[in-house]
Amino acid sequence: MNKDEVILAIENLKDRKLRSFLSVLSILIGIASIFALASFGWGLQNYVNSLAEEAGVETFYIQAKGTGAPGSDDTFFLTQDDNDFVEKIKGVKEVVPMYFKPGQVEFRNQIKYGFISGMDPDKQEFIDKTFTVVVEEGRNLKKGETDKVVLGYNYKLDNKVFKRGVRINDKVEVNGEQFEVIGFYEEVGNPQDDSNIYVTPDVVEILFPETKDKYAVIFGMGEKGIDMEGLTDTITKKLRKFKDQEEGKEDFFVLSFVDALETFGSILNIINGSLLLIALISVFVATVNIMNTMYTAVIERTKEIGVMKAVGAQNKDIMFIFVFESGFLGMLGGILGVVFGYLISSTGGKIAANAGYALLSPVFPWYLIVGCIMFGFLVGAGAGVFPALQAAKLKPVDALRYE
Repeated sequence: MNKDEVILAIENLKDRKLRSFLSVLSILIGIASIFALASFGWGLQNYVNSLAEEAGVETFYIQAKGTGAPGSDDTFFLTQDDNDFVEKIKGVKEVVPMYFKPGQVEFRNQIKYGFISGMDPDKQEFIDKTFTVVVEEGRNLKKGETDKVVLGYNYKLDNKVFKRGVRINDKVEVNGEQFEVIGFYEEVGNPQDDSNIYVTPDVVEILFPETKDKYAVIFGMGEKGIDMEGLTDTITKKLRKFKDQEEGKEDFFVLSFVDALETFGSILNIINGSLLLIALISVFVATVNIMNTMYTAVIERTKEIGVMKAVGAQNKDIMFIFVFESGFLGMLGGILGVVFGYLISSTGGKIAANAGYALLSPVFPWYLIVGCIMFGFLVGAGAGVFPALQAAKLKPVDALRYE
């Protein structure tokens, strides 16, 4: 690399401020889009991975089919007999059924709606591990408590569910019945889960008498080290036979927690890939823009190229100057794109968190930053190759005569 050639290339860019600015801007937009999308994508992937790690690879769940959220369709449900049968299957360590019903909660004359969840408090350790959250403030429910309730994280915040946040020992009404608030779960990261209402199974049966022994989901855990794919297949086959249902016409499905997260991860990858493809279109446009800028520069500097060749400049020197110019534009666009992408992601993450979507938290690994800058440089340098070749092939005599 010749110092004089670098200085000359930068001076040439300064002489074409507007065109250089527009070229940098086009790269900036594409890199900022890629950076922002990738940071959110990796953030979500980290969230999924942490859930899988905390919940454990042996966790599975059996869910009644139906429309809408689990428990909202009374046509499909799992029974206590189903739960007892699954618990006896070889390889199953523990199971716990869950009631899940839409309900109404009232506080200070304000009425909101959420989902009422009822699970056996005697299996609280298993519940905490399965849901990967624990009570953050207050305490858990105890067996037989029919006048107590634990609420999701959002209930404790002002202007989130209610105008004024609920506090420990406050009274709330659930489906017209009064309950004392004894705890709050820690933040899950999405508004629905953070607005759930947790009671004992006895309370659900009081509020919804027709729901007794009709569960939305059965959560379970396999023996340590067991093949979960084989276990879920076994549970499906045996439970289908127990319920006397035909294959393909079951009113339930069985999934391991890892399989569910992998499915979610696959969908996430498709969405991220589609969004990145859109962002790459803007990068392609930027590439065309830089090529156009450099071709114009070759035409404008034809005589200059002739003079340089006349005083001894070689083709490789001309090539270097033009490729360096375009690469410098790309790298500058990449750096600014990373800066703006970081600002966009950080702001978007804060907005999402304030809206109750804390799971949409972007991450900024060093390789994303370096990769975006290098990508910007390579896009710029690549866009300058053909114009540089054209400049290098100019004959000194013809270049000096160019008008």
